[in-house]
Amino acid sequence: MSRPWLVLVESNTTGSGRLFCARAAARGLLPVVLARDVSRYPYLRADAINTRVVDTADADAVAEACREPARLAGVTSSSEFFIARAAATAAAFGLPAPDPQAVERCRDKRRQRAALADAGVPVPAFAAVDTAADAVEAAARIGLPVVLKPAAGSGSAGVRLCSDLADVRAWAGQLGGDILVERYVPGPEFSVESFDEAVVCVVGKHLGAPPHFVETGHDVPARCSTRRHAELGRTALAALDALGLGWGAAHTELRMTPDGPVVIEVNPRLAGGMIPAAVQAASGVDLVDMAVARAAGQPVPRPLPDGGHAAVRFAVTGSGGRVRATLGLDRARALPGVHAAGFTVEPGQELAITHSFRDRVGYAVATGPDGDTAAERARSAAGCLAVDLSQADDSGGIHV
Repeated sequence: MSRPWLVLVESNTTGSGRLFCARAAARGLLPVVLARDVSRYPYLRADAINTRVVDTADADAVAEACREPARLAGVTSSSEFFIARAAATAAAFGLPAPDPQAVERCRDKRRQRAALADAGVPVPAFAAVDTAADAVEAAARIGLPVVLKPAAGSGSAGVRLCSDLADVRAWAGQLGGDILVERYVPGPEFSVESFDEAVVCVVGKHLGAPPHFVETGHDVPARCSTRRHAELGRTALAALDALGLGWGAAHTELRMTPDGPVVIEVNPRLAGGMIPAAVQAASGVDLVDMAVARAAGQPVPRPLPDGGHAAVRFAVTGSGGRVRATLGLDRARALPGVHAAGFTVEPGQELAITHSFRDRVGYAVATGPDGDTAAERARSAAGCLAVDLSQADDSGGIHV
């Protein structure tokens, strides 16, 4: 008898998409990835994953592909950009899914912020604008510095800290319309990983140099007090409630201020950036398997965390060019405590600096008896990873 399909609409590019396919297969499902360009995800070919070339921006095309199998267990996605499409498709087929309208509302940062503010969940002062002139007016009213970002996006793409009005005008002009202007909130950044209506883990985040917000690493669990963990968790769950979420995985990003946590954004999906792998390495909780089980209507395992420590660090390129070779992977994997290491690019791929998650070319996940040791092991392993680029300028290189 043929295996029931678990359809994955597109994928992310930093590990979890590959894990979704592996966990689906382990559960007796046939993972099938729908993608406009399957070459974007090298693991599909390496792991011999079933694929269908589909215009994933077309709801009817996605639905038609989901009618193909004799048995369809579920439809989901590991991609921020396609989680709403997957939820709507699953719901249309009567399959397990979060509320598609709640997911769609959450994906629009303007509507998300308004809903959170109306519910009394702490968020930065903000304004939704469509023109550079309106962005300047909003920034002057909110107070500098401000952060400008696209109203819909992920992975820090298009996000920039602006310290003066000239910078606001210039960056807003590059972004075009549908811009969110928000007061810059200083303080350490965290994420809360939740499943259904329960906190699984609080993660400490590391960011690259301003004015951009490229994530360069994660600590699992976050190295902060028990009281702060509890505050962050409560605030994240309040945000989910305000947005009508609480089905399956969610990834909530927050800053900790002297007055308490402030929600930066809520993502109605499993975290990317190798966070699920680090959570599993640290605690034994397999968030990817839980997400696959929920999407396929199977019983969701609820393991108890065992209190370990893990860290993720990324190798980030500082220059563009064509990848000639990837180097150092065997050395990285051989270091003590390394749980996983790999590249997210491959030879022949063209790289361009975007000041977003796309600048990350490799990752390392490591464990340790404490947070400091795990972080140092991950940093050392990521430091082994390098890409040989043609046509790269002299200011580039790999940064960890």
